Amino acid sequence: MSYAFLQFSLFLVCFGLSFYALWGMRFDALWKHPDRQKALIFLFLVSLIMGYLASQAILSLTVLNGFAR
Repeated sequence: MSYAFLQFSLFLVCFGLSFYALWGMRFDALWKHPDRQKALIFLFLVSLIMGYLASQAILSLTVLNGFAR
């Protein structure tokens, strides 16, 4: 398995988990703005950031340190 495939698949898993976790929060209620779409875009972008950071943390703790060889 190539490193790029592992990195991409781990990112998708972390993105999905972070999106699912953040979906429970009511950003549209916290946003207090009539445009609900902006709250959803904010949720998507925060999920992307969290997914990237989580996947890079997992990779740096395992694969890049030689634990998964």
